[in-house]
Amino acid sequence: MLIRLLRTYLRPYKKPITLLVLLQFLQTCATLYLPTLNADIIDSGVVKGDTGYILSFGALMIGISLVQVVCNVGAVYYGAKTAAALGRDLRSAVFDRVQSFSAREVGHFGAPSLITRTTNDVQQVQMLALMTFTLMVSAPIMCVGGIVLALGLDVPLSGVLVAVVPVMGICVTLIVRALRPLFRSMQVKLDTVNRVLREQITGNRVIRAFVRDEYEQDRFRKANADLTDTALGAGNLLALMFPMVMTVVNLSSIAVVWFGAHRIDGGEMQIGGLTAFLAYLMQIVMSVMMATFMFMMVPRAEVCAERIEEVLSTSSSVVPPTAPVFELRRHGHLEVRGAGFRYPGAEEPVLRSVDLVARPGETTAVIGSTGSGKSTLLGLVPRLFDATDGEVLVDGVDVASIDPVLLAKTVGMVPQRPYLFAGTVASNLRYGNPDATDEELWHALEVAQAREFVSGLEGGLDAPIAQGGTNVSGGQRQRLAIARTLVQRPEIYLFDDSFSALDYATDAALRAALAAETAEATVVIVAQRVATIRDADRIVVLDEGRVVGTGRHRELMADNETYREIVLSQLTEAEAA
Repeated sequence: MLIRLLRTYLRPYKKPITLLVLLQFLQTCATLYLPTLNADIIDSGVVKGDTGYILSFGALMIGISLVQVVCNVGAVYYGAKTAAALGRDLRSAVFDRVQSFSAREVGHFGAPSLITRTTNDVQQVQMLALMTFTLMVSAPIMCVGGIVLALGLDVPLSGVLVAVVPVMGICVTLIVRALRPLFRSMQVKLDTVNRVLREQITGNRVIRAFVRDEYEQDRFRKANADLTDTALGAGNLLALMFPMVMTVVNLSSIAVVWFGAHRIDGGEMQIGGLTAFLAYLMQIVMSVMMATFMFMMVPRAEVCAERIEEVLSTSSSVVPPTAPVFELRRHGHLEVRGAGFRYPGAEEPVLRSVDLVARPGETTAVIGSTGSGKSTLLGLVPRLFDATDGEVLVDGVDVASIDPVLLAKTVGMVPQRPYLFAGTVASNLRYGNPDATDEELWHALEVAQAREFVSGLEGGLDAPIAQGGTNVSGGQRQRLAIARTLVQRPEIYLFDDSFSALDYATDAALRAALAAETAEATVVIVAQRVATIRDADRIVVLDEGRVVGTGRHRELMADNETYREIVLSQLTEAEAA
């Protein structure tokens, strides 16, 4: 999975990678040549007392060292640049795929896991690529070159290498195999810590209201300790690797010096040759250690690559139309025909055979008990998810066939829990219409009964809004969300219980202003509060995902028991009449 991911996303960078490999090859060749020169200086210059030979070959060594430095700097530059580009492309790919997900896919992965996969997981793969470009490319060249040159110096002494390299390979392989499951577990537990922390930050007020500080601290402590224990297990294995490698290195150095001294004493080898052989041994061992360092990172990067690929290979259940409709003849006509929706694996559907018609210039209300499928029904229109049965038509065209941009312009939705983005009041209001003027923004705020409180903010339209709108009240957040949809000026307005946080006076004033503003548009309101929808042109009553009544308030009060129960739970008989 890791190799496939890297091959796919590094394909556009063939030229810098080729140049990088060439620079690494030249740098490694220069590094391998230096011990041979050093041996010549010792044997032909130092031993014989030839100062000219020492100076001339010393100058050559300096020149080769300069080439080595230049090539190394160039290789690191191109390696870092390519690895950074890889990280950028992966983050962008994951982000784009997540943006295409419907609510179903987002719920499947979970927001904390998607955040971890986009940030930490991509960072692990990027770091592996960087280490590969800066270390791993030169390691095999240095290892093979070192072995060849060592054999050229003294074949019998090279027998030490035959014993050393396999032993180091076995040690590294055993540790890497034990590391892989630990790293997989670490990423999952990192998701858990992220989720717990996110819940505690978001639900801070609830925690304080119920005085559950100690409980939440204990919950975070357990998740953190679980991650720490797993990380320590992996760390202990990593800590074991270097002592094992260094033990093998030191023992092999002792063996080379021991046997080399005997060969020098027997006249079969020169001092410079032994010095060069030791240098090549260290280079071979260093290349193995670089590979070892890489192998330490590979298991975690493999796990991260699998998690990234899971996101990239997941297709949205809301598929873009293959032959999209870019123009609608009628304007604002909404019809739901026999629509049903069932979550994957659910025993019962959320919606069953729902029929609904909403026309321009009319207000259609949807009411029902909690869990009856009201919000799900509204979510089918802008394609937050697609109906599993039946069809949803806008101006006679199935929403699944309408161009997504056109559908977004035609349908404006104020969700049940409105979300504001970090920025300013103006930047949030212009989210649906970037070209809206300040006058249009103030008009939308006035209709949404938000002009007064926005005028009182320091900066007015430029007043800062925190992430999620946490620096304004729930009612202010709802009114800003309604104003944002008004700025968009769609042909179909969907209000998903968007007045629940408003007091009765503000609710009444807002509905009166909305009636004038949306007189020619189609308005669909989902509400729990009967006072909000009793004057609607058409009221649709949902019960357990089915339509059990359709009509005006008086008609339903007379002949629909479900609607009557909902109304009388909020109003007296006289008020309902």
